[in-house]
Amino acid sequence: MGLRHLLALATTACLAACSPGGLGFGQGTANRPPPADASEKGVDGLLVGHRLMEAGEFDLALKAYLRAAAEEGINVDVLSALGSANLKLDRLGQAEQLLRRAVEMDPSFVPAQNNLGVVLMERGKLGEARAVFQQAFALDSGQTDSIRENLKLAIARTEGAVYSDTNEGPAEPKYNLMRRGTGSFVLLTQL
Repeated sequence: MGLRHLLALATTACLAACSPGGLGFGQGTANRPPPADASEKGVDGLLVGHRLMEAGEFDLALKAYLRAAAEEGINVDVLSALGSANLKLDRLGQAEQLLRRAVEMDPSFVPAQNNLGVVLMERGKLGEARAVFQQAFALDSGQTDSIRENLKLAIARTEGAVYSDTNEGPAEPKYNLMRRGTGSFVLLTQL
């Protein structure tokens, strides 16, 4: 068989595969997936991001939050979520910037206040973190135990920094940012 015959055979097979009848494979519709319904809305990017944060998939959560920002626009929930994901990825500068924008957008949004306090504590800005936690505590009317604990920790850390004569002191607490409900976060510490 010559090259010309092989080329003709290959061309015929390609054309047959591209035709509606094809080569006889999958002639029915039983194995075809249903067509996509473009009228339906996908799962909320914030919800997906929150679930990914719980699973420890912070990079994927950040992408989900960015998708939510593209779909919903920039709002205080999205900014707070983006800041929290950046915090978990140790991008403290970006997290602080996003959370400050969220607080500027809605100064009464307690989760953004709390998360900003977490970032400030992580960055060593103890006095400012204390003030932010005090603001969050006041806005929350002291109803949330976790915010009360955050404030107590910030007060202890600022007083410890002021009154400490030596560099040796109690072990540095490790902060964890946890989602609680929808859009709110809790600062936990392991002493």
